[in-house]
Amino acid sequence: MKYQQLENLECGWKWQYLIKKWKDGDSITCHVDTSEADAAVKLLQELEHEPTRVLDWIDEHMSPELDNKMKQAIRAKRKRHFNAEQIHTKKKSIDLDYRVWEKLSYRANELGCTLSDAIEYLLTEASRSEKASQTVSDLKQDLNKLLSN
Repeated sequence: MKYQQLENLECGWKWQYLIKKWKDGDSITCHVDTSEADAAVKLLQELEHEPTRVLDWIDEHMSPELDNKMKQAIRAKRKRHFNAEQIHTKKKSIDLDYRVWEKLSYRANELGCTLSDAIEYLLTEASRSEKASQTVSDLKQDLNKLLSN
């Protein structure tokens, strides 16, 4: 397996996942009776600082419908965690207005590349254009100096 499973870390993630689902109003327990479900959630909340005991709670109380979703979420979290260790695999994000994203997406499709490649291409082109403009400006100044003498 490419990404190592670290029990303490992943148990903490599972606890966070379950608490977030519960706060979002999702049913996280297999209990039909609300008093049993509330007691199970209260027990889960008490396990915050004992991550390995969360596994026992999951076996005993977690809703079976949540099992697959939680496994997928933890797998994704594990991947992001280990990818974040190296700068070239770490996920970065930028905040774009919709209209900017739309223009960038259109340009990327024209170029047949990803959004990242399109940004890199546009920055390189802007830099080249700036250098060319500066060179022309310098030549004009030199020519003016020669003509004025």
